[in-house]
Amino acid sequence: MKHTTLLSLAAAILLSGTAATAHHSFGATYNGNEQITLEGRLVQFAFRNPHSFVHVEAPDPDGVVRRWAVEWSGAGALASQGVERTTLRAGDEIVVTGRPSRTPGEYRVQMLTVTRPLDGFEWGRRPGEVID
Repeated sequence: MKHTTLLSLAAAILLSGTAATAHHSFGATYNGNEQITLEGRLVQFAFRNPHSFVHVEAPDPDGVVRRWAVEWSGAGALASQGVERTTLRAGDEIVVTGRPSRTPGEYRVQMLTVTRPLDGFEWGRRPGEVID
């Protein structure tokens, strides 16, 4: 009985590790053959793992202002590149370039670059500043 319990525990630990490292495919979610630019007002910066998100109000291709979810790197990776929880704040005017969602009508983008023209902040133009 003791041996069975130990094996069950070991299996549970191994399976939980597999689930924790599961990761979605950016290629399946975003169109790598297209790039769009969003110019608008930052609504929220969710600085977290496994991926941070920037939510920005910006016009869609028809000129209608939408709330876009822009997927960025995780908090740990961003912190090692000098980005902190307070780097971007609600109300900031920003320019984002990224890959649009493959799903029509979904206002979701994978971050390539972000700039804040007011003070010259930028991310995504220096070596190593890429989505993980």
